Amino acid sequence: MSWAGPDDIFLSTSLATYLDKKLLVLLRDGRKLLGLLRSFDQFANVVLEGACERVIVGDLYCDIPLGLYVIRGENVVLIGELDLEKEELPSHMTPVSAAEIKRAQKAEREATDLKGSMRKRMEFLDFD
Repeated sequence: MSWAGPDDIFLSTSLATYLDKKLLVLLRDGRKLLGLLRSFDQFANVVLEGACERVIVGDLYCDIPLGLYVIRGENVVLIGELDLEKEELPSHMTPVSAAEIKRAQKAEREATDLKGSMRKRMEFLDFD
């Protein structure tokens, strides 16, 4: 068995190619975390430095700083490198404060709950 040289590491599926790079990590609960990958293990547990949670509601977004963040591998759905030369978000997105994004999330949840409750009330009707 031979040791992979520096040129062979780019063909690897290991997270080692992403060390010290800015990543987007999508979690099972739908959260999106951004930060520099500092460490990982065989279970995809990762350590992000300068991590922040990006919350998007409609055309509004907020990056909530988290600092040094450890993520358990079983919660990771996707890990991808961010291109630092490209704009991360479309130009129509508006940055807002954490308080504003929480209000927008609450309003969105209430609107969704209202739709669900209206559906339940209308279940007795048979349109078929």
